[in-house]
Formats: sequence, C-alpha cells, structure tokens
Amino acid sequence: MALRTDTPMGAPIWIELSSSDMEASHSFYTELLGWETEPSPSEFHGYTNFLHDGARIAGSMIKPDEQPGPDSWFVYLASADCAATVDKAVAAGAQVLVPAMDVLDLGRMAFLMTPDQSIVGVWEPNSHPGFSHIDEPGAPGWFELHTMDYDNSLAFYRNVFGWTTDVMSDSAEFRYSRLIEGDRLLAGIIDAKPHMAPEFPSHWEIYFEVTDMDAASAKVVELGGQVLMPPHDSPFGRLGLFADCTGALFKLMQR
Repeated sequence: MALRTDTPMGAPIWIELSSSDMEASHSFYTELLGWETEPSPSEFHGYTNFLHDGARIAGSMIKPDEQPGPDSWFVYLASADCAATVDKAVAAGAQVLVPAMDVLDLGRMAFLMTPDQSIVGVWEPNSHPGFSHIDEPGAPGWFELHTMDYDNSLAFYRNVFGWTTDVMSDSAEFRYSRLIEGDRLLAGIIDAKPHMAPEFPSHWEIYFEVTDMDAASAKVVELGGQVLMPPHDSPFGRLGLFADCTGALFKLMQR
C-alpha cells in the first residue's frame, strides 16, 4: 500500500472521467479495478466519486454537450493558488475553459487548454486533498503528457506549475522528461510527434496499476472495452493501452 500524505505543488492530485454513460462506466471500473462509487450531494448534478479501499481515488461526471471528441479521463495538477496559476497559464498562451471557481469547501478548480491544445485541470485543495492511494494495484501508477509541441510544453509546465524536470532520453526517436521532487518521480512528458498521427491531439494519459496485466486485459474485453495496444514488457513493467466501454482511453501497468 502506498498512501500519499502530501501532494507537491504542480503534481497530479486528482483524476476525473467525463462519460456519456455513467452507469456503464461505473460498472466497468468497479469490475476492472475493484473500485466502489460514492454519489455526491444533489448540488453536484450527478457527480460521482470512485473509492479505493474506502478513500476517494477519482471522480466521474456526465460528459458536457460542449465537450468535443470521445469520452475522456482528465488530470488535475495541484496549485497553492488556483487563480494565480490560471493567470500564469494565460500569460504563457493557455486558454481558460473553466475559470477559477470555488467547489463548496472542497477546494478551487479551473480547466485550461494549454498551448499544445491538451486539456489539464487545476486543483487548489481545501477539505478535499485529492487521491491518497498511488503506486499500488487499483490506484494510479503514472501520469504522462503526450505532446506534439515538446519543447514549449516543457517550458509551459516549468513556468506555470513550477515543475523541476530531468531528461530521461533525448534521442530523435524518443524524447522524454520527468517531473521530479527530490527522489520522487511524479509525471512524464513525451514528444509524441514520432509516434502519433498529426491529427491526434496532445493529451494526458493515466496508468492504473494491476497485479496481473494479462488477466486485466482479458477483463477489459469481457466488460465491453477494447485492447488498443496489447500487453507488452518494458523496462518499467508490463504495459498496455485500452479504451473503456464508452471509448475513454487509459493505460494499465503491472510493475
């Protein structure tokens, strides 16, 4: 078990599923990852939390009519001052999709479209500290921005969210940097141009940990999802890319 008692500023702090069929999505992830659901008060208009070992691990909401593209998972990054982060982001070329706003006493949130056209949330925690379980089966294990504008994306996250990064690889075929704090690795940015079609937008990807990748891959199909990249071994464990029952992309990893 890996309980996180603090979230460094700028690090992933919360994840959220935007789904066109909440009932189907809830059934999919509770069966696949062993989660439970916790409905929120009526003023949240159907927003539902996923629970892992009794603790909030992710949120889910009905996909807004104005949201383009397929159902999606979104990543929120921690901020000590949501409004100030939004101002920095705008100065660095981002568009504000949802301005900084209070969410009862839980915290403050905003949504941004960054200069590479990917979407990221901002969360300033108050009574809701984000997810506490990480790096264990059933919890997020890694977060990764696949960007078509690698150099500018690195500069954006350094300037706006205060990232400290190290370069893991800088070859023409594989450019990858990681968000670090001390000896903690928190997220990655990959240059997606060599392996992603030009029309495919920059986007964040979330890896969920499992104990048995091949069994989990079979379960995805059984639950109505798709295997987009079959399980394969890597230096970081056994990985796979999937779409859930409504088309939202996610990755699984077995360390």
